[in-house]
Amino acid sequence: MKIKLGENALRNKKIRDMTMDCFELRGKTALITGGSRGIGRAIALRLSEAGANVIVNGRNAEACAAVAEEIAQKGGQAVPLPFNISKMEDITELARQSMAAFGKIDIFVGNAAANPYHGPVLDVGMDAFDKIVSTNIKANLLLCRKLVPPMAERRDGVVIFITSVAGIQASDGLGIYGMSKAAEASLARNLAAEHGPDNVRVNCIAPGLIRTDFARSLWEDPERLAETERAYPLRRIGEPDEIAGTALWLASPAGAFVTGQVIVVDGGVSIVGKRV
Repeated sequence: MKIKLGENALRNKKIRDMTMDCFELRGKTALITGGSRGIGRAIALRLSEAGANVIVNGRNAEACAAVAEEIAQKGGQAVPLPFNISKMEDITELARQSMAAFGKIDIFVGNAAANPYHGPVLDVGMDAFDKIVSTNIKANLLLCRKLVPPMAERRDGVVIFITSVAGIQASDGLGIYGMSKAAEASLARNLAAEHGPDNVRVNCIAPGLIRTDFARSLWEDPERLAETERAYPLRRIGEPDEIAGTALWLASPAGAFVTGQVIVVDGGVSIVGKRV
């Protein structure tokens, strides 16, 4: 029996609606650290487009406000909360004000990171080491201590850490940073195991080289960039929005059965033996 045009159109609409529902975040609130630029900004915009309320965190008040305004101009709701997550008092206040802004936090994206040192592992100064550990590991642990228990109580929550391929393979000059990102992945696995029964999912995204200000020293030199791009199977480095799509998947119903994982989004560089 032939399907009438009207029935076919209705069927296609149902398929589109089902697809949209898979990535629907209406009624959810997301806190994104390092949300004022680069990968964090891209994630903030994509989660907002999916319907989430967004808390934009970063150290620069003007930059946070600019992203919040960009979201508002597109019809979304966002609150800028500029705090330095390397400071304990700022972490406490960020968590408090974030939960007060929309009543709850459903999605926490730990994107903020620091990397003041580039060089051999054994040569790192302790001030730089402490800053990396404090920002990349300790801050996420402390924020999770504030944010995860209410998620567990509601039996609904998502945590996403933005790690790095430097955390899963050896690196030329990024060893200490990579160590911190490996620790983040371990934190995610343990939180996932402990809070899976509470329906709180915890995952990581491990980007390769992405065109951000944070990684500018790795791509702004044309000669070095060309050499790097030749090593990537896709023959290019990534863009922030290409990480945001993975974050949306993990945060939404589409990723509801994924937890404790490190999702590598690196243009294939980790499969060809290139050290990052």
